Amino acid sequence: MLQPGIIPLRPLGLGEILDGAARAIRANPAVMFGLAAAAVAVAVVIEALVRVALAPVIAGEIAGWLEGSPLGTELGGQTGTVSDAYGSSFGQVAALPVTQLVITVLTGLLIVSVSRSVLGDKISVGEVVRTRRVWWVLGFTFLAGLVSLVAVGVVVGVAILLVQAQAWGALAVTLLLLTPALVVATVWFSVRTMLVPPALMLEGQPFWSTVRRAWRLTRGSFWRLFGISLLVSIMVSVVSGAVQFPFSILAQVVTRDLTGMSLTSVLIASVGQAITLTLTTTYQAAVTALLYIDVRMRREGLDLELGQAAAAKAA
Repeated sequence: MLQPGIIPLRPLGLGEILDGAARAIRANPAVMFGLAAAAVAVAVVIEALVRVALAPVIAGEIAGWLEGSPLGTELGGQTGTVSDAYGSSFGQVAALPVTQLVITVLTGLLIVSVSRSVLGDKISVGEVVRTRRVWWVLGFTFLAGLVSLVAVGVVVGVAILLVQAQAWGALAVTLLLLTPALVVATVWFSVRTMLVPPALMLEGQPFWSTVRRAWRLTRGSFWRLFGISLLVSIMVSVVSGAVQFPFSILAQVVTRDLTGMSLTSVLIASVGQAITLTLTTTYQAAVTALLYIDVRMRREGLDLELGQAAAAKAA
């Protein structure tokens, strides 16, 4: 069995993919942790500033809407607390695109490092940053998000029309049918496009031909890709919760701010968020890259090509 780098050059088992992702991080910590931590830290700081700026404005708008309304009358003295809580939540949502943008770019860059680690090579931070194809990954992510947004918009639009027509029975049936269908379609689309980012970063082909090819690569491997990605998502969710929970408690104890709107509270929570995003982004990027390599080894004999490359390198 040939293993010049982080994985054996043959089709991989589940344990080898999970272990290989951890090995990829240890093989090139300067990129996988250093670059990731720096990029995430900048994104989290910007997100925190946006959140601190927008949360009071949104809370004020909500408080103005509640004032004099039947709901505001029922809430009584709790109106301010409710508006602050919703203002903090909506402020966080409004700032979310900042981190998502950085995570998308970072994932594309980390995939390059993982691919080099497969053959035992190490790429520098400078080489990674100069990789221009990452903008294709960003463009595809935007297009995929647009497709999802249109699908959600259709469901919401139908629901609004039925509400205006006061067709409550039809509304209930529509939501019962369309909501599960939307969830299933979203999962299916996510799995079928899972290999697009590594293909765009590593293959060097035109954009749309690479997207079509990555789509074809997932054919016949849907359930395996779905199962592994679901398992990894559960794993990183547990890690995220374990890391962020102490920082959330600390923020409430130090500031006594249950709504999370104060600057100190946001900064403390942001430290936990930065640590969490660094850990989860690096690991998920490594798993995605290894899944792409594994599928190609199973379907195209990529392991033979990699073995030849390793032998030529050793000669």
